[in-house]
Amino acid sequence: MLKKIPNIISPELMFTMMSMGHSDVLILADANFPGSAHARELIRADGILIPELLDAILSLFPLDGFVDYPVKLMRNLSSEPVPEIWETYRDIIIRHDEEKVFTDFEYLDRLPFYEYAESAYAIVQTGDTSRYANIVLQKGVC
Repeated sequence: MLKKIPNIISPELMFTMMSMGHSDVLILADANFPGSAHARELIRADGILIPELLDAILSLFPLDGFVDYPVKLMRNLSSEPVPEIWETYRDIIIRHDEEKVFTDFEYLDRLPFYEYAESAYAIVQTGDTSRYANIVLQKGVC
């Protein structure tokens, strides 16, 4: 074990985040996301909820300040209410955003989100069953 590294971050995930460069993309995917079909690299995090993992990751992971939207979400269907988990994400992101690069989320429709996921550096498949919980993080510099 190492000091100050949240134990929710597996060695595989830590290695992946350390290997990523500026502008590389990490996706935290919910349990229903077709990760195996779309990932270049798939990291399993079964039993872990995305808000817990997001909080741990953002304690180490800088967001990209050179793009308008370093955080993206899968757009919900217009007939459905705004997912509550999005406000949870917003609170977590703002708490960790020391450089003030986060202004708002960018929203991608489901099929474009899947296509976007294919170019991601890695996808972390969680056990989260919240609807529309998938979230994209674009890495910045420290």
